[in-house]
Amino acid sequence: MGASLPPKEANLFKLIVKSYETKQYKKGLKAADAILKKFPDHGETLSMKGLTLNCMDRKPEAYDLVRSGLKNDLKSHVCWHVYGLLHRSDREYREAIKCYRNALRIDPDNIEILRDLSLLQAQMRELAGFVETRQQLLTLKPNHRMNWIGFAISQHLNSNASKAIDILEAYEGTLEEDYPPDSERCEHGEMLLYKVSLLEECGLLEKALEELHKKEFKIVDKLSYKEAEVSLLVKLNRLEEGEQLYRVLLSMNPDNYSYYEGLQKCVKLCSKNGHYSSEEIDHLDALYKSLGEQYTWSSAVKRIPLDFLEDVKFQDAADNYIKPLLTKGVPSLFSDLSPLYDHPGKADILEKLLLDFEESIKTTGGYPGRSEKEPPSTLMWTLFYLAQHFDRRGVYDIALAKVDEAMQHTPTVIDLYSVKSKILKHAGDFGAAASLADEARCMDLADRYVNSQCVKRMLQADKVPLAEKTAVLFTKDGDQQNNLHDMQCMWYELASGESYFRQGDLGRALKKFLAVEKHYADITEDQFDFHSYCLRKMTLRAYIEMLRFQDRLHAHPYFRKAAAGATRCYLKLYDTPSKSSTEEDDELAKLPAAQKKKLRQKQRKAEARAKKEAEEKSEEANVGGVSKSGKRQIKPVDPDPHGLKLLQTEDPLMEAGKYLKLLQKHSSDLLETHLLSFEVNMRKNKILLALQALKQLQQLDAGNPDSHRCLIKFFHKVASRPASATDCEKLILGVMEAERPSFSQLHGKSLMEANSVFLDQHKVITQIL
Repeated sequence: MGASLPPKEANLFKLIVKSYETKQYKKGLKAADAILKKFPDHGETLSMKGLTLNCMDRKPEAYDLVRSGLKNDLKSHVCWHVYGLLHRSDREYREAIKCYRNALRIDPDNIEILRDLSLLQAQMRELAGFVETRQQLLTLKPNHRMNWIGFAISQHLNSNASKAIDILEAYEGTLEEDYPPDSERCEHGEMLLYKVSLLEECGLLEKALEELHKKEFKIVDKLSYKEAEVSLLVKLNRLEEGEQLYRVLLSMNPDNYSYYEGLQKCVKLCSKNGHYSSEEIDHLDALYKSLGEQYTWSSAVKRIPLDFLEDVKFQDAADNYIKPLLTKGVPSLFSDLSPLYDHPGKADILEKLLLDFEESIKTTGGYPGRSEKEPPSTLMWTLFYLAQHFDRRGVYDIALAKVDEAMQHTPTVIDLYSVKSKILKHAGDFGAAASLADEARCMDLADRYVNSQCVKRMLQADKVPLAEKTAVLFTKDGDQQNNLHDMQCMWYELASGESYFRQGDLGRALKKFLAVEKHYADITEDQFDFHSYCLRKMTLRAYIEMLRFQDRLHAHPYFRKAAAGATRCYLKLYDTPSKSSTEEDDELAKLPAAQKKKLRQKQRKAEARAKKEAEEKSEEANVGGVSKSGKRQIKPVDPDPHGLKLLQTEDPLMEAGKYLKLLQKHSSDLLETHLLSFEVNMRKNKILLALQALKQLQQLDAGNPDSHRCLIKFFHKVASRPASATDCEKLILGVMEAERPSFSQLHGKSLMEANSVFLDQHKVITQIL
């Protein structure tokens, strides 16, 4: 670095680098300017000055200087490295990798560049290159632990776990017998547990268990040790030893459901579908009774039997489980028992049980068959549960009657208002649900959860301005909307986007949906720092788990909702394009002079109001934005708060296709993905792709009304197409004729007949709707 400079300037160049590393950017700029006075074309100094300016948010100047520096010194690895760092800061990782590779052609053994390249390759999942770079780093610096671990990780990510094991064993061979020292015991223990997980992944179960026992004294995390050991014992079918170990784990944490599931596997009383024979149920009942005597304070040991017990035994167990919780007043009791409603017959038993409780408490003041009196609150919590029970079963009038009775009994319990709001929402009265949720919020203004529930109900009722004012009560001072965005409050943005979409405000709806998409881009970006951190701290198992989570990140429900919402917005925008300014002028010209004047006045007022709101928001952001050093931090004002620029896209279907591809890649098992694919491809007139989506719809759920609608719509459009003129069109028509028999609904029927048959088959649903 700075080798072509005289000694004085070379020292100044070192000062630039040091100032950049210590974030003393003004000092670095001063040193760079001193060199450039004498050597204005020195490429490396120009590049370093550009890199420093980039850190001071002067990007255009930074790029100009770095490009100029590279042009003056194309054979400098520093210039290429700096150019790569510039691209990396803008998340242009592909371009950064190209720059690093060019730098390595000039200086192939530069450890700093190799390390930076390896981080980018891990980020972009360029796994073959990642392995190569990590191997080179290990060759250059074999006495560094991180290089051994990094090489092993790279092989593991590249689907070569056996090679990763060999590398870790070779690394262990370089260590002394008394390793590790006390200061590194945790890190070394994590590495050993990671090695055991690799052996397990390769199917070398015996070797993994042997390694675990051999290195037990070096592993600090004893809980993870026991969990790894019991997992291996079960896989090796050594069930008796596994049972003993699961009992030890239960003594440590008797509320861990996975330990109970593992214990059931060891005693051969585990079912994947949850169905058991009467003999198995008796054995399980006896097992949990003995465990219940041992762990009397555990709620899990009392709750789990409700999943497999039936009839009278279920009723007795539910009776014993529910009574103490109603007496204690546990609001989450219904949430706890709601999975039982999917089991045939259990909802009826629970209904009869709770109604008996209600009647007995009203008449005798206690539970059936008991002489002890219950506190007055027990009746209220019983009615509270019954309201949720009937809501779940769709009997909204009884649910409302029960919750009203509970509110008359104790009008100060917030949960009652929240549940009544939920019942009204399910019944379809969104306005009343929002009003009641707001009433619940006013009863405790310090409760963030109740505030959030209220905001959600308001958005469902399309009261967006009121919802915004309510939501920002729990944000920091300043630009409130930006605070909600900065906090990645995705449930709010999704609900807000759906509300705007229902109201036909596509610009704002798109703005909200794309904000959620940006959050996921940020989450993907956030993994970058962990590529070096996890190797340094040796949190290897958590690191691998995090990378695998990142690989399936776009399958998350919130992203799916955002991508589907954005796609629907673009479809609607394609169907009803916004009017151009010339069309608006033509329409305005046709109006009478008086109406024209009124319309212009309205437009001017709206523009002035929008300008004033933007100025107020800008002032609020500037007042609140003061850093610890006392410097004012001015947040950039959103130039497009209403999403109008998003509506000006030239090709809405192309934009929709971007999000559709992500849905098809990560959520191909969802019906909505193929519904959107069908709609997009029908509008693009890509008949074969629409047919492909239709076949997927029929495969996933042929009885779904949307699947049926698409089927009828597709073959109606095919039948109404003009006669085939080109060879391509004739080929497509041939495919259609060949594929039609694969749809059983159309066998020997016209489209009208197939539609009538579908309506007859789903008459009950149609009547309900």
